[in-house]
Amino acid sequence: MPVHDLKERIARLPEQPGVYLWMGAGEDTLYVGKARSLRSRVRSYLGARGTSPRIDALLEDIVDIQVIVTDSVVEALALENHLIKQRAPKYNVLLRDDKSYPYLQLTTSEAFPRVLVARHVEPGGDYFAGPFLPARLARRTMGLAHRLFGLRSCNEVITGRRERPCLEYDIKRCAAPCVAEICSAERYGEAVRQTRLLLDGRTDELAETLRARMGEAAEAERFEEAAHLRDAMRTVENLRDRQQKVATVGQGDRDVFGLKAGPSGAVVLVFQMRGGRVLERVELAASPAGGAEGADVLESVVQQFYGEREPPPEVHLPRTLEESQALEAWLSARASRRVRLRVPKRGDRRALVDLATRNAELSYRTRFNDITAAHFEALETLRSVLALPGVPRRIECFDISTIQGSETVASMVVCEDGRMRRGEYRKYRIKGGEGSRLTAQGLGLEARESRARPDDFAAMREVVQRRYRTLLELGGPFPDLVLIDGGRGQVSAAYDALESIGLGNLVAAGLAKREDVLFIRERAAPIVLPTGHPALLLLQRIRDEAHRFAVTYHRRARAMRDLRSELDRVPGIGSRRRQALLRAFGSVAGVRRATLEELTAVVGPRAAGSVIGFFARSA
Repeated sequence: MPVHDLKERIARLPEQPGVYLWMGAGEDTLYVGKARSLRSRVRSYLGARGTSPRIDALLEDIVDIQVIVTDSVVEALALENHLIKQRAPKYNVLLRDDKSYPYLQLTTSEAFPRVLVARHVEPGGDYFAGPFLPARLARRTMGLAHRLFGLRSCNEVITGRRERPCLEYDIKRCAAPCVAEICSAERYGEAVRQTRLLLDGRTDELAETLRARMGEAAEAERFEEAAHLRDAMRTVENLRDRQQKVATVGQGDRDVFGLKAGPSGAVVLVFQMRGGRVLERVELAASPAGGAEGADVLESVVQQFYGEREPPPEVHLPRTLEESQALEAWLSARASRRVRLRVPKRGDRRALVDLATRNAELSYRTRFNDITAAHFEALETLRSVLALPGVPRRIECFDISTIQGSETVASMVVCEDGRMRRGEYRKYRIKGGEGSRLTAQGLGLEARESRARPDDFAAMREVVQRRYRTLLELGGPFPDLVLIDGGRGQVSAAYDALESIGLGNLVAAGLAKREDVLFIRERAAPIVLPTGHPALLLLQRIRDEAHRFAVTYHRRARAMRDLRSELDRVPGIGSRRRQALLRAFGSVAGVRRATLEELTAVVGPRAAGSVIGFFARSA
């Protein structure tokens, strides 16, 4: 085995804690691991042949080894977590967060924080809550923060020196920190603190705070403020009463993990409990990693899960971890307080772990059946080919339909986890105008490309801009991939629209109809996927569905135009008489051929005369 060629180097490794990296051909990182003793841990691989298919495959691919010595196992664990996220090694268990569900981001890094909808947790000092399931709960909660506490939703740099507040203050959706005389920094800070309580799910504490402030305002005869606080308190109490809940007395703040690992991968289900109630249900998927054992998966998932989240005082697991003490020390250092990893054996705590495990088993069967597995293989391929930051779980596809620039319409279809979401389809009638003018030369395309259908570029820019401007107002959900039916010109038009509204970070790709090749902005040459590849078949299915939806809408638009161009111009013929004529004679041509007596029987003598006269003049 290739690993035996490194036997002498392994014998010289230090007996110290650290991180080891198995390297493959081309300097690819195959696996990152931590160890209390680097020499002992790495040497164990020399006799590991036959222990599992994953280890056998790793041993065959190994070309080199690198080590990094640390002062402690805890430091090694933190470094391992960083390197796994940075290098995404082939044989490590890689956690895949479900980005279909949004988070709420409280921008505490700003002097006057806002609440935003975010697709994933990012480092930088802001507070994140979620993910929210279903996604509309995130937007509802964000709306509550604006309505109850007056958190701002604008992008202004707040100095407090603005002359007058904007309309948001007048409709009582902003406390107006931009005008210092209306809202001081201290008062806004209190609103931020209460919003944090709302996002944390600590509704009991928030309701008590609002009740106390209401009493103070009433005693000071600030009755309008007291009434507003009363309404806010009632809303919070109603929210608390409606919250979902597996409530258990005395369980406090903790996370409960359930795990189902199998040959197709693994699913981890996390119940996030706060105040004895299950506030969130987080579903995570882990890559197969060549058949990793359940204990390895669970340890990697816990490590990566809390690499982006603040851990609660207790974490309940379905099984014991090998490095539980090191993990506890690392989590405690991250939270600046004691964090315990426990494996409950009986009682309510064990019942919750079993419940999380049953949910994980159900999700595993749903996610990794034959059809779903093919979808995930296709999505994983797209992530790799397009260099996406994550698996494109949500894909939105656009298509333009027109005939010589007449009745131009567009369609947008949504695919999530390989399944079309018909309830989220949208259709657009292209309006045109100054804001949508776009030429091939403006996109940097050659003349031969611009001769194809130049109106497509302007139409694509308009529909993409309209779609994502609306999503910005709603707070999402944003797609992981924007698929465009077209080539490089349409992709450039889409990016032009996205950048004009500040969403240039979204990824767009074009799928040309004839060649079925992919166009992306970062590569001059198109990407060619093998015929019949699951990823290409998935993209073709999404593109064809967008085309079908656009063509159907375009035919309807043309039919309505034909009807309007004829019968709607007849004096005395309104919508009811037009419908009566079409029911009686089948089409505009049938109305044209009808006699005066036949028309009179349907719409009366005066209207019949108008129809006969109109078609006689237009003949």
